[in-house]
Amino acid sequence: MLKILAAVVALSSYGFLPSIASADEVGCNAPADQWQEPEALQTMLEAKGWNVKRIKTEDGCYEVYAVDDKGERVETFFDPATLEAINKKDGD
Repeated sequence: MLKILAAVVALSSYGFLPSIASADEVGCNAPADQWQEPEALQTMLEAKGWNVKRIKTEDGCYEVYAVDDKGERVETFFDPATLEAINKKDGD
C-alpha cells in the first residue's frame, strides 16, 4: 500500500495525474461578452516571467499550463473577464 501511495505522489508531482479541482469548483461565471482575449492573458503572464505552454477554456475559465517565473510547472485557472488567478495547482 505504501508503494502505491508513493507512486501516486511521484506521478502527481510530475503532473501526470489529472487534478482534483475543476473550474466549476473555483467559480468562473463571467458572461462570454465580458471575456478578454486569451492573448491578453498570455501577454500579462509572459510579462511576469511565465513561459505559457497552453491556454484552454474549461467550464467558463481560462486554464493555463505554464512554467512560472520560479521555473515550476503550474496549472492555473483565470477569470476570463478580469484575468485574475482563481487558484494555482502545481505538483505539490
